[in-house]
Amino acid sequence: MLFTDLNIIKPILDALHAEGYSKPTPIQQGAIPFILAGKDLLGCAQTGTGKTAAFAIPMLQLLAKPTNMESRGQRPIRALILTPTRELAIQIQESFNAYGSQLRLKNLVVFGGVNQNPQVDALRRGVDILVATPGRLLDLMSQGHIRLNEIEIFVLDEADRMLDMGFVHDVKRVITKLPSKRQTLFFSATMPQEIQSLANSILHNPEKVEVTPVSSTADTIQQSLYYVNKENKKSLLAYILEDKSIETALVFTRTKHGADKVVKDLNRIGISAEAIHGNKSQNARQRALSNFKSRDTRILVATDIAARGIDVDELTHVINYELPNVPETYVHRIGRTGRAGLSGTSFSFCDAEETAELRDIHKLIGKNIPVEENHPYHTVFTGISKRPAPQQRQQRSSRPQQQGPSANRQRSTNDRQRSFSGRNH
Repeated sequence: MLFTDLNIIKPILDALHAEGYSKPTPIQQGAIPFILAGKDLLGCAQTGTGKTAAFAIPMLQLLAKPTNMESRGQRPIRALILTPTRELAIQIQESFNAYGSQLRLKNLVVFGGVNQNPQVDALRRGVDILVATPGRLLDLMSQGHIRLNEIEIFVLDEADRMLDMGFVHDVKRVITKLPSKRQTLFFSATMPQEIQSLANSILHNPEKVEVTPVSSTADTIQQSLYYVNKENKKSLLAYILEDKSIETALVFTRTKHGADKVVKDLNRIGISAEAIHGNKSQNARQRALSNFKSRDTRILVATDIAARGIDVDELTHVINYELPNVPETYVHRIGRTGRAGLSGTSFSFCDAEETAELRDIHKLIGKNIPVEENHPYHTVFTGISKRPAPQQRQQRSSRPQQQGPSANRQRSTNDRQRSFSGRNH
């Protein structure tokens, strides 16, 4: 299927062509026809599936026709996209700018942590599409700068992350200010009971589009598995990062506290690192991401939900400091590298308590991750095959031995452990 098969108007098709897009993703194929038909939509899709374009493209088409109010010189806000973080809000606005480049629609993004005056000035000039984070939106509403009584389309994006970051009550406050007659588009990567209840309360006879989570890893990503005792993970991370060819790396932890602890441990030994998670302010998250993209910070440590929306060009390394509870998350994590045909490398640490998660990952991706034994913290866990399948061993032996850190380091394990002292994770 092509975008030309979805009854999309020529100005948007031309903009998509200019962006190099011709084939819609599964979420776009499923969602765009329903949205163009004016239906409410419940979309279950993770970041990286093309979700933003799935609602931005049909929204632009629905809003492209001038209204009577516009002909009278008025420009009320006709569409609202509510998203949890500044990073996501900015990316959504960039998508609307790209796909709507040949339309006369105006959009604006508002978020906290910055001076509100430029946002207020833009609102006064008139906006068709507003992308907002909950806190700043409610602030501007309370000051009388934003009215939502003319909203035709409302999008709640990353609903499960709203829950994780404690924004659900703010979302409900915003919803009470929307007109009852509207089109509502609801997107979430997961559907816990509280999110399902929220969806049921705001959607009217919705169509449902669900994208099956990805289950395969890109061939361009070189994967390695490190068996290690939990108390040695921080020393193993320091050992890996001694390899100066790893200029930057995105490190994943399960918890916010774990992310902060890894950052402290790395900073202690002179490796620049910052954390990004739900407890950080929007300013702190944006600063950490900007520093990482500019390579002022070598290591960015992130939790899974906070990492949604992170898109770093030419990211070469992803390190799973802790394996995820959900196997599909492993695919999304390492998929941050090896993009656009470029090569990438992923290192995954596995301790004795994570062997069940490892088995689930192997089952999902249909193969065993090659084991790297050439490091000073290698250990063996009973009940787990420590070697890759025969075919993988053959493939691995034919490649240059570059997936692990250099084996020529002379510093002793004890010295390395002393240099990376601190409480265990």
